[in-house]
Amino acid sequence: MLNHDEFRQVVQNAPLFAMDLVILNKRNEILVGLRKNPPAQGYWFVPGGRVFKGESLDDGFVRIALTELNQNLERVDSKLLGLYEHFYDESIFGSSVSTHYINATHLVRLVSIDAELPIGQHEVYRWVSLDSLNTDPTIHQYSKVFLPELLKILSEQSS
Repeated sequence: MLNHDEFRQVVQNAPLFAMDLVILNKRNEILVGLRKNPPAQGYWFVPGGRVFKGESLDDGFVRIALTELNQNLERVDSKLLGLYEHFYDESIFGSSVSTHYINATHLVRLVSIDAELPIGQHEVYRWVSLDSLNTDPTIHQYSKVFLPELLKILSEQSS
């Protein structure tokens, strides 16, 4: 595990690889949480997190689902919506260090969340309709980039 100074150097000099989890319920609503930490602090955002060096994508997915959702989920049960880039002027280290993420966004269908949601990264959670997701300015733009692919998948499934 990197110490504080080493991690700062990585964030300052390299992109981070992360996974976002688009949790879709039976009403086609998406779970978002109100971010507590930079970057994107104060915005509603889909759950997610970075993948650690030496961690497989499958293991990272399981860890992120447990950490962010308190759920035992497997990547094999998700659908990759695509790879997206997130650029932030700030980071966990403040406004003097920007952040660049390369993000693999995965769709997961859940009938319900059957455990209490953790509040480490998000203060509270809510379900939002796809229309609200697209139009609500309090939902971060990077929690909307996958919407065209998601709508395409939903359209194909309803045909």
